[in-house]
Amino acid sequence: MSAPPRRLLDSYAILVLLADEEGAARVADLLREAIETDVPLLVNEINVGEVYYIVARHRSLDDAERALDHLESLPVEVVGNTLDDVLDAARVKAKHPLSYADAFAVATAARFDATVVTGDREFEAVETIVDVEWI
Repeated sequence: MSAPPRRLLDSYAILVLLADEEGAARVADLLREAIETDVPLLVNEINVGEVYYIVARHRSLDDAERALDHLESLPVEVVGNTLDDVLDAARVKAKHPLSYADAFAVATAARFDATVVTGDREFEAVETIVDVEWI
C-alpha cells in the first residue's frame, strides 16, 4: 500500500480553520485523515509566525497565544528552516509574485513533495512548481 500524499497547510488554510470560515470543513477533514493515517500535515514555522501576527493584529495577543496552543494540539508538523531553506524560499519569491511567507510554504512543499492546501489565489503563480489543493 502506498503512503498517503503529504500536504502542507499555508497560513490561509490555518486562519480559515481557526475562524471556521469557508474551507474549514475541508481542512478539518485533512486533519482527521492525518490522524487516521499517522501522517501529519506540514506547516513551515514562518507560516506559524504569520498566523500568530495576523491573529494578534486583528484580535489580540491572548487570542494569538490560544491559536498557537490550538495549532500545537493538531496533527501538524512544524517544519524549521536552515539557511539553504531560507535561500530556496528567497529564490521562489524572486521569481514569483507572492508574499515572502507564501514563498516559504512553496519551498517547503517542494522540499517534502507535498501539496499546498490553500485558498490564497497568490498560489496560482506557482502551480507549475508545486501541486495546490484549493479550499
